[in-house]
Amino acid sequence: MPNPVPSAVSDVPPDVLPDATARTTPPPAAVRLRGLVRRHGEVRALDGVDLDVAAGTFTAVMGPSGSGKSTLLRCAAGLDRPDAGRVEVAGTALEGLGERRLTLLRRDRIGFVFQSFNLLPTLTAAQNVALPLRLAGRRPARGEVRAALARVGLAGRERHRPAELSGGQCQRVAVARALIARPAVLFADEPTGALDSTTGAEVMDLLRALVDEEGRTLVMVTHDPVAAARADRVVFLADGRLAGELAAPTAGAVAARLADLRPAGAGREGTGGAAC
Repeated sequence: MPNPVPSAVSDVPPDVLPDATARTTPPPAAVRLRGLVRRHGEVRALDGVDLDVAAGTFTAVMGPSGSGKSTLLRCAAGLDRPDAGRVEVAGTALEGLGERRLTLLRRDRIGFVFQSFNLLPTLTAAQNVALPLRLAGRRPARGEVRAALARVGLAGRERHRPAELSGGQCQRVAVARALIARPAVLFADEPTGALDSTTGAEVMDLLRALVDEEGRTLVMVTHDPVAAARADRVVFLADGRLAGELAAPTAGAVAARLADLRPAGAGREGTGGAAC
């Protein structure tokens, strides 16, 4: 006699049911901030910020000038120490680390892209990309640097120095340099701020592809709603505090939310630009 066909989900043995928990559990946090406080004199550049950034996602941080967004990025990346609160990157708590261990963490687990590129002008593109590995005492594997430059669209430019490259190409070199050590998190501070709109869009295409195609985790500070709209979500800061967020953002929605935020400096005189 053939086995009866289960008439309902309740008839199906538990061991063959799909695991709903596995499907709904969010990815682990690559960055976790709790109660983050950073003071500049009498001003709280960050005032009790809690934020999680899931692994393999792209988060943009926005806010008026003086809102604390660059301070947030620097604290999250271990470039600045908060006065209070907890920072975790890739499961490692930063507050208990001495300077040497913090330096090693930044070298091995954190990548950073700056608005001004920060390339050494006397080095070629390939030498700039290889620099983090050489500072770590590791010789790049054969073809590793060439492959990194090819990944950012600069195949054939290995021997060019920064003065021989366009602004967009210099930023691509900076991205390749940040990724060469395979960091757990890539932080970008205004990566398109020094570029024209067309070149900036090309850099944003690259950053978006790093998340979509390679599962990178990216946290970016920007003033540009168009750039922010390329992220999975946008987190807003005002007066050093979280002021909401947008998922699946559009440039128009981001611009409208920014316009609703309290003007920069209201109630926070004397920042002196310290809480960007």
